[in-house]
Amino acid sequence: MVTEPGVLRWRDPAGEIDHLSEVADRIGRSVETVIDGKSDVVRTALVVLFAEGHLLIEDVPGVGKTMLAKALARSIDARVRRIQFTPDLLPSDVTGVSVYNQGTRDFEFRPGPVFANIVVGDEINRAEPKAQSALLECMEEQQVTVDGVTYRLEAPFMVVATQNPIEMDGTRALPEAQRDRFTARVSMGYPSPGAELAMLDNHGQSDPLTNVVPVTTAAEVAKLANAVRSVHVSGEVRQYIVDLVGATRRHPEITLGASPRATLHLIRTARAHAAVSRRGYVLPDDVQAVAGPVLAHRLLLHPEIMLSGEPTNDIAARIVTDLIARIPIARQDPARPSRRGR
Repeated sequence: MVTEPGVLRWRDPAGEIDHLSEVADRIGRSVETVIDGKSDVVRTALVVLFAEGHLLIEDVPGVGKTMLAKALARSIDARVRRIQFTPDLLPSDVTGVSVYNQGTRDFEFRPGPVFANIVVGDEINRAEPKAQSALLECMEEQQVTVDGVTYRLEAPFMVVATQNPIEMDGTRALPEAQRDRFTARVSMGYPSPGAELAMLDNHGQSDPLTNVVPVTTAAEVAKLANAVRSVHVSGEVRQYIVDLVGATRRHPEITLGASPRATLHLIRTARAHAAVSRRGYVLPDDVQAVAGPVLAHRLLLHPEIMLSGEPTNDIAARIVTDLIARIPIARQDPARPSRRGR
């Protein structure tokens, strides 16, 4: 673990970081009343939320992907909309459409489900690419343009999408531009025997989502997400992030490495991970904790590597783990003053 001289004497005079950590704990406990035995996945979802990012949940059917997305949405007193992605979905079904009004003799815009604080996209990789592309502008710029008119989306804005593995019937790989806009990807995995037994007790008689109540508000989440931007990142940690992302572009098993957008997402999630951990400064440990979910889904592997029989997600995760182990962490000279730039 590397720290800067004087950083450990950091204080939180406004109490924003402490408050963020408390709110994250409340949301996490609320979600875990529905999702048993997946604390790491829930924590990553919270980090992405406060990093003002978007989350992709990928796994086989029936492991709780949509349940996690709905539980997170219900734990926040915010506008929530759900989109079921199907092959016949149109871009206007996502963004909205201009409709002619006979009374006013003019066109009026009817907003689509993307006009919400949390948008739950179910089975996103079952839709045609043109429907998926309807999310590109709103995920990157937090706005929607229809018929030449641009409409701003209200903060906070988060897309939580689920997808099944591409080996399953009726699915297709997300376009690279779409994948790159998701801040992180997580996999649910099968529950442990103990968690599955608890699930039978908790889910057997009623839908546990009916008991999930909001534990915070959209305004509070937006305020705390804004506070994450002030979390300090030293020059050495910044260099470590650049080195780590750059190494994916030179790896012999990778055709297309992580983009500059991935660098920005990595530093944002590292800041959020530090804040959720009740710290106002980023350690290399924070970067390493989020590097797998942030980087692995963006890597495009060489075709011969993909034919090895090993799942591509596992290969990408292994590569990121290997890079974390190999990339050195720059250490600051204790005699040199700390660089406090943000």
